[in-house]
Parts: sequence; structure tokens; C-alpha cells
Amino acid sequence: MIVVGVDGSRAGLEAAEWAAGEALLRGVPLLLAHAMTRWAVETGEGRLAEVAAWMREGGRSVLQAARERAGRDLPEAAVRTTLLAGDPREALISAGRDAELLVLGSHGIGGVRGMLVGSVAHGVAGRAPCDVVLVRELPSSPRQEIVAGVDDSEASARVLDFAFAEARLRGCRLRVVHAWNRPGPFDDGERPVLREVLAGPRERHPGVPVIEEAVRAHPVEALRQAATGAELLVAGSRGRGTLAGMVLGSVSQALLQHAPCPLVVVRAP
Repeated sequence: MIVVGVDGSRAGLEAAEWAAGEALLRGVPLLLAHAMTRWAVETGEGRLAEVAAWMREGGRSVLQAARERAGRDLPEAAVRTTLLAGDPREALISAGRDAELLVLGSHGIGGVRGMLVGSVAHGVAGRAPCDVVLVRELPSSPRQEIVAGVDDSEASARVLDFAFAEARLRGCRLRVVHAWNRPGPFDDGERPVLREVLAGPRERHPGVPVIEEAVRAHPVEALRQAATGAELLVAGSRGRGTLAGMVLGSVSQALLQHAPCPLVVVRAP
């Protein structure tokens, strides 16, 4: 199952569209979720009942719009909707416990009904029990390529396993980027790191075309440039490498705001 959080914003609708396409590729169902304050979901009587009913109706309208967007790719039977009660971060994290992926729009509309504001996206990406996809906007004509950012941490193995599997699923090539910004002369000293982290995943996922890219540059800028026009950018949630790591709060956190294509934050092992 793929769970996608929606809030009525453009980013939320594009997240629903992306998630529907991914669900079709994987052959799994899609759950569209909209989070609301708990009293609005649970209040059925009393002086606030009318306000709560109005808010629930608004939530159902958000879900219906997302269902229509997802229905361009998926049959109606493959799509379910749900209103979640409580803080959006906690509600979505809970909803993701049995999911393969949790998909969010990276920018929302804020306010009472707004869900996918920056704090929610950041909070969910860092704590979700499954891999998280952040969709800012969908490239109009993406090239058939997935970009993965790696370092010398253990987390890179999971990043590469996800990226290889996704590249095979989509029938496209994989560009693996290792970037570092330590001072010193440019040489090939970092290329063995790239070859080492690629060795195991390459054996586990034969047949996927791979482009290796080792570059001395800030990882955020290197990945942003490499992913421009790509189908997907894959990064880790918590790197512990001695080089420039994929650490949520630094590289991955910055990519939430600046990724030029849908971003996958792979859960740390």
C-alpha cells in the first residue's frame, strides 16, 4: 500500500498523481489521507457539532479532488480515502506503519485545513517508519533517469537498493552521485568510495544501466544539478559518513526545499 497525504493544495494534488502512478507500477492499492484536528473529526453533538460537520465536509472535498486526480491512472477500486484525526505529523506517521511509501506534497496552504506545511514535511520525513516521497512539482518531460546521492555511510546501501529497484521498475538508467566538499586538490581519491558502495547493490540488481559521478562540490548543489529533469531523486535520511553525509537536517533537509523533481527520503536502517 502507498499512503499519500493531501490538503487541497497544488502540491498535494500532484503528490496524489505521482503516488497513483507509483501504485500502478507496483501493483498496490493507494490510500489518500487528510488530517484534521481531532475534535472536528470526532465531534457529533453539542454547540460545535455544526462547525465540525462543516470541517469534515471540507476534508471530504479535499479527498474527492485527490481521488479524481489519482483516478487518471488507477481504477476506483484501487483507491481508498480516510480522514485522520489529530496532529498531521503524528497521524501520517501512524498511517505509514503498514505502507511501502508515504507520499507528501512538500508545500501546503497552511491555516486550519492546511496540512503539508514545511514543518509537517520535515517532521514526517525524519520520523516515518517507511520511505517518504516529497513532491514539490512534477517535471513536465522528465528524462528516463533516477539520481541517487551516496556517501560512505551504511545508509547508502539502502539508498542504492531503493534506487536500483525503482530504476528497474521504470526501465530507466540510474545516476549515482558522490559529492564531497573537503578542501584540497581535486583528484580521484573519492572514486574508490563510489565503487565500494556500488559493488553490493550492483550485484543484487544486475542489468540496470549506471552512470557514476564523483564530484567535489557541495552535496546539495551537486544533487540539485544532477536531478534537474530527472524522474526521481533518492537520498538517505540519516548518514553518518565521515564525508559529506545524507543527514536529514542538512543535505536531505535542504533537498526538501530545493529538489527539482520528486524526492525520496529513504528510511535509515
